[in-house]
Amino acid sequence: MNAIAELAEERVVEGVYAVARKQRLRTKGGAPYLALELVDPSGRIDARVWQDVELNDSRFDEGDAVRVLGRVERFRDRLQLAVRAIEAAPEADAATLAPAMRRDADELQGFLEFLTAEISHPGIRSAAEGVLGAADLRSYPATVEGHHSYAGGLLKHTVGVATICREVAQLHPRLRTDLLLAAALLHDTGRTLELGPPPAFRPTDEGRLLGHVHLGLRLIEEHGAELDGPARAELLHCVASHHDARAARTAEAAVLHHANALDAAAATRPVPDS
Repeated sequence: MNAIAELAEERVVEGVYAVARKQRLRTKGGAPYLALELVDPSGRIDARVWQDVELNDSRFDEGDAVRVLGRVERFRDRLQLAVRAIEAAPEADAATLAPAMRRDADELQGFLEFLTAEISHPGIRSAAEGVLGAADLRSYPATVEGHHSYAGGLLKHTVGVATICREVAQLHPRLRTDLLLAAALLHDTGRTLELGPPPAFRPTDEGRLLGHVHLGLRLIEEHGAELDGPARAELLHCVASHHDARAARTAEAAVLHHANALDAAAATRPVPDS
């Protein structure tokens, strides 16, 4: 088995991967080809099927596990797999082939529970526990193609944002720690309703039409029965505005916005070799 993270240019590859994306396209000359994104727990790679397109297209669907023979090439400074042969691999579970986090999920889950337990306000803590109990963060990415784009990435990103917010609240005691921490823990829980199962994580019908922010607000309203008054409105506001600094009307909402952007940037921006 050739792990995607270990692939190198000019290498001949044979292995079983999951099809996260599949498109039938045409070259500038009008010839059909298949544009694929193949994934395994170590990473993802673009792939192209140039030959026997009609036959190969009928052999598998997006989301399937496939057995692939091909050669690694470089195209526009990125590795790409030129597929020579491809067929469905029904003996493999495609869901287990989705890219996965390198850090231990149980450790992160434990820290998520620790952060939740630090919320002292009973109503806010109850809302956070209810939403997190309904949202399986460890099974989803934080984004499909951006930061933390692997199964469990949503859990890692959530812990990262909540940790940043917790530290900022300690530096600035004027911030309402319970509100900020709960907002950080719940800000992206709508992803679990927005996205379908691995390995493709295609948007659900609700996800495509409503988006993860709206769906996250709905989760809070459904599981925050013990939370009412200003605290409820302010928690919803923090989550609603976490992608828009101009919409933030409270210090906690502004801090959440910047903590979210900071964790995303730290996970994706290049770091020069030392």
